[in-house]
Amino acid sequence: MNIDTRNLRRVMGRSALVVAAIQGATAAVAIPKQRRDYVDGIWGPGLAAVAVTSAVAGEGDARRRWALAAATSVWGARLGTLMLGRLRSKDTEDERYTEFLGDASTAQVLAKVFLTQGAAQLLVSLPIQMAAASELPSGRRRLLFPLGMAAMVAGTVVEAVADRQKDAFMAEKKAAKDRGDADVPDILDTGLWGWSRHPNYFGDSVVWDGVYLAGAASAPTAWTFPAPVAMSYFLVYATGAKRTERRMQERPAFREYQKRVAFFVPWPKRAVTGA
Repeated sequence: MNIDTRNLRRVMGRSALVVAAIQGATAAVAIPKQRRDYVDGIWGPGLAAVAVTSAVAGEGDARRRWALAAATSVWGARLGTLMLGRLRSKDTEDERYTEFLGDASTAQVLAKVFLTQGAAQLLVSLPIQMAAASELPSGRRRLLFPLGMAAMVAGTVVEAVADRQKDAFMAEKKAAKDRGDADVPDILDTGLWGWSRHPNYFGDSVVWDGVYLAGAASAPTAWTFPAPVAMSYFLVYATGAKRTERRMQERPAFREYQKRVAFFVPWPKRAVTGA
């Protein structure tokens, strides 16, 4: 399938500049304040910025590049707003960053946190960048575009609902403790959280699988499959589900929850029998 390599170079170059600017500006604010966790707040908005940049600079199919920009922007704005609220609610840095970085120098922080995340954003968004410089085929393969967009919408909804259910649970849990209620549930296991222990991360992965499918309607973009694989790896192993599970292992209620509810992909609850 036809791809304009000259246009692709322009899209990729401008995307890299945008990511560098966002990461650099965030580092300039975060490092002096010892809040390296601010980088969490720009993950979604940074990817949305790449999608919009690609749509503006690209010369490929206009409907696809702007549809991807719009869907990614909605996803990124919601995630950015959520993370910004969480960052503002804390006066100190997330302990994960303090533990990971220790007494790292400024150069080490730039490399380990901001440069690494910037590189990850460019990798994950490769299908968007290539799609922006590609035309859609005329055959059945073009159906991957609407299929991918549907997956993006579904994943965004799942992620948003899961986050909303979690926030509501945490608020109710706090209110119950403030009232002095003794019987306060320790683990959220209703709604989507009764089908998956990490439905928010699962929804996120579906969004980026959808991005890949929409881009893969053009044959060259099909070669960007490492992008959704990398996103799934980040969500499950690097910064997401597995790390959360390790942190929660000390809770007996969570260990019991693990026996009943699927790890990542939603599945009906399992019955637990025996002592």
